[in-house]
Amino acid sequence: MNEENGDRGEAQPSDAEPQSAGEAAVRDARRWLSRRSVLIAGASGLAVSGLAVGTATGQLPFSPALQRALGVASSNPTTQLGSTRVERVYSQARGRMVDLVFILPSKTPPKGLPMSLMLHGLHGNARSAAPTGTLKQLSSDVARKAVPAFGFVAVDGGDNYWHEVHPGDDPMAMLLEEVPQWLRARGFGGDTGQPFACTGVSMGGFGALVYTRRRVERRQPPAAVATLAPALILSWPEMAKRHIFTGLNDWTALDPLKHIDETKSVANAIYCGTEDPFITGVRRYIDAAHPAVAHTAHGKHGDPFNRTVVPSVISFLGKHVPRKD
Repeated sequence: MNEENGDRGEAQPSDAEPQSAGEAAVRDARRWLSRRSVLIAGASGLAVSGLAVGTATGQLPFSPALQRALGVASSNPTTQLGSTRVERVYSQARGRMVDLVFILPSKTPPKGLPMSLMLHGLHGNARSAAPTGTLKQLSSDVARKAVPAFGFVAVDGGDNYWHEVHPGDDPMAMLLEEVPQWLRARGFGGDTGQPFACTGVSMGGFGALVYTRRRVERRQPPAAVATLAPALILSWPEMAKRHIFTGLNDWTALDPLKHIDETKSVANAIYCGTEDPFITGVRRYIDAAHPAVAHTAHGKHGDPFNRTVVPSVISFLGKHVPRKD
């Protein structure tokens, strides 16, 4: 409630009886207390709303000073939240405008900040690509020097398993050709703008492994790939239900399980809940690829499991951040 509306609701003194100075002072004091109560209540409500938003996004919508005043943040640098930036850009490869989302360890990241791709899952988008807690974990780990500074970049890829399903809409070409240009133009990713790693969730995990293979084929391999419950499906009839591939041959040409040898040179981490429908495919991948990190634990498909492995993902990627000469 603003002060103008608050004034409108207050009782006005009667014009019939003049007030003494004492009565006027009492009236003013009551009015000040009333407004103070409204402001405190409003701040309390704002804090509750802001905490709800912060829990969902990993970023509180208040200044650091207000966060400290409300008791939801410390002045300790290791607890300061990082920064999320969202832009709209035109993708020639996809033939449309897309969201470009940056998850950064601080509000003033260093020039040339190394970046990892973050690929979203089926029916997702760039804004929802990262598991809950990614921003907070990243900024905290970087601030206390547990990992070198790096960030994530996410972009809208549609529901195409990160390949060209419909002519003129090629999300893999967007990742390979356009994302480095976008990063370089904004001072990220070093001189080339090339992401040093790729991270993906569910369908994005499938896409991350395909992306890694394409980079290897170009003799520009990423340093690392991390996947969370990647959509590694074992049968064509099951995959065909998604209406993503034109046929068995189209799927076979991309299926990461059938191209494990091509990406063995890239450091690999994979995570999956044991109650996840993709666990069988993940276990088969682990047996064949022998990734550096192979984590399975109780959990179903989705954010409740994914958020539990965020610290490990950040730590793993941090070991492969390119070092400055």
